[in-house]
Amino acid sequence: MPAIRRRNPISDCPLTAALAAVGGKWKLIIIYWLADGRRHFAGLRQEMSSISAKVLTQQLNELLADDIVRRDETGPAPAPVYYALTDYGRSLLPLVETVRTWGRGHIERFEA
Repeated sequence: MPAIRRRNPISDCPLTAALAAVGGKWKLIIIYWLADGRRHFAGLRQEMSSISAKVLTQQLNELLADDIVRRDETGPAPAPVYYALTDYGRSLLPLVETVRTWGRGHIERFEA
């Protein structure tokens, strides 16, 4: 069943649209971990040990609705489900790397 597309909270504002799609504590991190290929839900949880299953599910559902992530079912339940970036989602990887690099510099600035 296709995800229901989420509305941009403020029309014609590109920053609001971007932040609605990838803002928050976890979305860029999820995208980062999916950059190398598809991962099982439990694999994502393992990489992001401080995220709850409920929040990870919510974040993945929002990324699915924005066509950033796709869900690959391997068979009927309880078969494993994998998540992967869509081509559209892969277009975010330069942004993720830029934010990661900036974050590293930010950490180093305050450690000095």
